[in-house]
Amino acid sequence: MRISVVLPAKNEAGGLPRTLERLREVLPEAEVIVVDDGSTDQTAALAAGLGARVLSSPYSMGNGAAIKRGARAATGDVIVFMDADGQHDPADARRLLDKLAEGYDMVVGARNWEGQAGVSRGLANTFYNWLASRMTGARVRDLTSGFRAVRADKFREFLHLLPNGFSYPTTSTMAFFRSAYSVAYEPIPVAKRIGKSHIRIFRDGVRFLLIIFKIATLYSPLKLFAPVAGAFFMLGLGYYLYTFITQHRFTNMSALLFSASVIVFLIGLISEQITALNYRRDA
Repeated sequence: MRISVVLPAKNEAGGLPRTLERLREVLPEAEVIVVDDGSTDQTAALAAGLGARVLSSPYSMGNGAAIKRGARAATGDVIVFMDADGQHDPADARRLLDKLAEGYDMVVGARNWEGQAGVSRGLANTFYNWLASRMTGARVRDLTSGFRAVRADKFREFLHLLPNGFSYPTTSTMAFFRSAYSVAYEPIPVAKRIGKSHIRIFRDGVRFLLIIFKIATLYSPLKLFAPVAGAFFMLGLGYYLYTFITQHRFTNMSALLFSASVIVFLIGLISEQITALNYRRDA
C-alpha cells in the first residue's frame, strides 16, 4: 500500500522542519508533499531542502485549495493529511494507517477537549459535531480535525465539493458519511501550534455552519426540510388553536403557516428525488 502525506503550509517555516524530520523517521516509505499556499517566508525552500515534494502557489488560495492540489498530485493509494504547524505528531499517522487497514475508508484523528484551541473553539466544535451527527445519522466525534488518513480514490470523488477555505474536513467528513463510506475515529493528542493560526472564529464558524447545511441538502434533503416543515405546521396549529379559543375563527396567518409547511415539505421531497436521480446517474 503506497502512502502519500500531504501538508498544506502557509508561512510555516517555524514548525515545518521539525514535522518533516519526524515524518521521515516514522514513515520513511511515504511520499511527502508540501503544498506551499503563497507563503512569504522560507516555507518552500525549507521543505525542498528536507526532501519533500513542493507544490507552490504564487498567491494564497486557501487551505482547502492546497488540500485539493495535494490530493490530485499524490501517487499513493492512501493519503494522510496533517497540519504543518507542529500540532500533529507524525507518529500518530501510523495509528491512523493501522486503523484504516482494518477496512475503513477514512480515519480521523479525534481531539479531546484539551486539544481544542480555546473555550470558544471547543464549544463551537461541540455544536458542529452535534449538528453534523443529526444531519448524517452517524456519530461525528470531530468534524473539523485536519489530521486524517483516507483512501485516495474515494477522497477524490468529492474534490469538486471541497471549498477553497478552512472547511475541507467538514465537507469531506459529511460527504463520506452520506455516501455510506466507513469512517472511524482515533483519539490523538494535539500540541500547541507554532506560529499564528489563520482561522477566524466568526467568519469561518459561519462558513462551517453553511457547509453542514449544504452537504445535508446535497445528500439527504429531507433531514433538513422535514423538521422545518414540521415547525411551520406546529406553529400554524398552535396559532389556530389560540385564535379558535379566543376569537372562534380560522385566521389568514394560520392558513399561511399551514401552506408554508406543505410547500417546504414538497420542496424537500423534490430535492430528495433529484438526489436519488444524481446517485443513479453516477452509478
